[in-house]
Amino acid sequence: MEAMDIADAGFSVVSSDFVKVFVSVSTSSTYSAEKSFAKGITIADLKCKLELMTGATAGSMQLTVVDKAGNRVCLLDDNSRLLGSYPVDHGMVIFVADTTPKHTFDLDSSEVPKFELSDEKYSERRDTVRAHLERNRLGKYDPAREEQLRQEREALEALEAELASKITIGNRCEVSVPDQPVRRGLVMFVGNVHFKPGLWVGVKLDEPCGKNDGSVEGQRYFTCPAKYGSFVKVTNIRVGDFPEIDPFEEDEM
Repeated sequence: MEAMDIADAGFSVVSSDFVKVFVSVSTSSTYSAEKSFAKGITIADLKCKLELMTGATAGSMQLTVVDKAGNRVCLLDDNSRLLGSYPVDHGMVIFVADTTPKHTFDLDSSEVPKFELSDEKYSERRDTVRAHLERNRLGKYDPAREEQLRQEREALEALEAELASKITIGNRCEVSVPDQPVRRGLVMFVGNVHFKPGLWVGVKLDEPCGKNDGSVEGQRYFTCPAKYGSFVKVTNIRVGDFPEIDPFEEDEM
């Protein structure tokens, strides 16, 4: 099977399979719940999850993403798109609003009896978003859409495999992770790891700005001094003739 071109697949490569955000239902409240969501789910599926969490109706739900500084980033307004196709990053806030009718929900309702509905009971109801999606073969219940998502995942896996094949242990490299400074180092490991899916590159950084010594959760993948080790997705690595950065080098006039 030929690898699908990433541009033809109509999606963006992301650096993590999950994003950890805060969910809030009131812009006037500082209270929010921290949740992790897979970037591979559709916005329709995300709304189904938030419906159970907040009580807002998914069919009339408006999702606004705000960054750490309180600036509006985007609206999650296309039910068929993947969460990972939006610029949603760790630590951002998703504000949930039910546009019809207008309600203000407060997740910190400690004095109100908690209403819980099991997944089995929720599946029996016919007036929910899930039931609507099932009846109309939408979202994850649409075989064509599921096939498209499968092809997108295969395309991403093919891209990662192609990039990994061009990386060799001992290569000098440059690490570019979103929202982090560019770092340089030496490739020490390429392959699968036990703590995350996909292909990863273990790097011995030139400076002590890493998170480990080449081992994670007791399993060793390579050896380097403490805080010099880092594991990076293959999509965030460039190999080449990258000399060590001299922190004391003065800028040329």
